Amino acid sequence: MSNERELAEGARAWPFEEARRVVKRIGGKTPEKGYVLFETGYGPSGLPHIGTFGEVARTTMVRQAFQRLSDVPTRLFCFSDDMDGLRKVPDNIPNKEMVAEHLGKPLTQIPDPFETHESFGHHNNARLRGFLDTFGFEYEFQSATDWYTSGRFDEALLQVLRHYDEVKNVVLPTLGPERRETYSPFLPLCPKTGRVLQVPVLEVNPEAGTIVYEDEDGTKVEVPVTGGQCKLQWKADWAMRWYALGVDYEMSGKDLIDSVKLGSQICRILGARPPEGFNYELFLDEEAKKISKSKGNGLSAEEWLTYGPTESLALFMFQKPKAAKRLYFDVIPRAVDDYLSHLAAFDGADEKRMENPVWHIHNGTPPQPGTKLSFAMLLNLASVCNTEDPAVLWGFISRYAPEASPESDPFLDRLVGFALRYYQDFVKPKKSYRAPSDKERAALEDLAGRLRALPKDADGETIQNEVYAVGKEHGFENLRDWFKALYEILLGQDQGPRMGSFMALYGLEESLALIDSVLQGESLQASS
Repeated sequence: MSNERELAEGARAWPFEEARRVVKRIGGKTPEKGYVLFETGYGPSGLPHIGTFGEVARTTMVRQAFQRLSDVPTRLFCFSDDMDGLRKVPDNIPNKEMVAEHLGKPLTQIPDPFETHESFGHHNNARLRGFLDTFGFEYEFQSATDWYTSGRFDEALLQVLRHYDEVKNVVLPTLGPERRETYSPFLPLCPKTGRVLQVPVLEVNPEAGTIVYEDEDGTKVEVPVTGGQCKLQWKADWAMRWYALGVDYEMSGKDLIDSVKLGSQICRILGARPPEGFNYELFLDEEAKKISKSKGNGLSAEEWLTYGPTESLALFMFQKPKAAKRLYFDVIPRAVDDYLSHLAAFDGADEKRMENPVWHIHNGTPPQPGTKLSFAMLLNLASVCNTEDPAVLWGFISRYAPEASPESDPFLDRLVGFALRYYQDFVKPKKSYRAPSDKERAALEDLAGRLRALPKDADGETIQNEVYAVGKEHGFENLRDWFKALYEILLGQDQGPRMGSFMALYGLEESLALIDSVLQGESLQASS
């Protein structure tokens, strides 16, 4: 047994806890299908979103952990429910009138409103694959349309037909009175219109493999449940897919706990063991309300990646997946700096590495840390410089860390760009400087004198000690009040970096000039 295997068996990070459940499930043996199957699902009526990223990222982390615990091959299916009938026209598409004419049809049978692919479903599937490929996920794309129409689901559909009443009776208690009257697990595709029909099923013929339903015009129609001529309602469909594919692991949001229980019952009725599961919490918006796609009160993956690197988003998904978390722009800087902190700490003891989030973000081989500058420091540098030009920030960075350059530290260069964009869009509009009180003015005068006495190349720790000493000597019982005053007076904001480190980065002379401007009564608001 390798040392890595031993460490993995004792690792406490949640992906390893999940992976050990999968190891226990297979009992040390390769499943009959030849691999362990991880699955994520996607409803392609809309564009991929941050939840899509989160589910694939988290499932990938569990898969990676499993690969350290077992030599059994694995696969990850990203399954698109593209045979679902479109119920309403999305708001964010062109050619809405054209799409409206095809409501009720499977997504892969609706013309592409963007006019780039053979259908609306194919268009959205391409968007999904492009989205996942951007992040470098290893997955296999699967289309419900392909599985249904190719016959690969036929045996499983016949099994549902054989257990029709049992499956139906599992679902019925979850429905309202009207819906119970007409519910059937099977939805036929109308031979005349191509629409997915929610109609009463009059007869079930397991031997013939058919159902008889009453068409919208009142006529009786008999159709096979195989060959893509019927599809299943989604809860039964989910369970059938677990059965047909032999899914071993699939996670889902907390809002689907009841659906997972129901699907598990159906899966057992069909004769298979339901997959291991994991229910993650949902995200909250700026006001701590549940995020809704229809309300648009969330944060998209594209928006996050405008202001922070992929690694920071992956870390956000890794951290406390069973806790409800605010997902808004103001969480990005903290996520970036948390990532940098974890990366810096990775070179510790071997037994701790698998507990470190960066192990899971980078599949065990994170990059070497670069120049030690936090995102908060870059944001505040952007703030005092009031610039959109990366070269301006690099001028200060190069003086602070001569070995650093955009070429030698491309990740830091990316962070500079993110910091400038974040500053312009979120910090600058809210900047508000205030004048110092008499007590604060006296402390600033003392601080200026102490800083002038330091060597020009004094490091951050030396400067920090002086800042700290001034706060103590001028009666700031809670030193947080002193530092908060510095942020509000010098930076125009109520939070900020470690002042010593920031002044070392900005430059001692520049920092003194900033303090002197305040002491001379000049408005920093005007310069911003």
